[in-house]
Amino acid sequence: MMMPASVLSYVRAQPFRPFRIHMASGKSFDVRHPEMVRVGRTNVLVFSFVSDQPEVFDEWQSVSLMLMETISDLEAPVSS
Repeated sequence: MMMPASVLSYVRAQPFRPFRIHMASGKSFDVRHPEMVRVGRTNVLVFSFVSDQPEVFDEWQSVSLMLMETISDLEAPVSS
């Protein structure tokens, strides 16, 4: 089981680095901004935002900490 403090260490990192939450089901969630997540005791809310209004979220998912497998940094895109 992932602990809330483990997720918060990614959310509060200075400077913030985008990360990916990997679930036991194989699903993943990309977090590109610290305001995209809210960490609770047993779950994490992952928000996706309307592109032109970052303060207004479009949808959200409740993700169980118990079903999280790992968190990894997202690599910066390679420019050509």
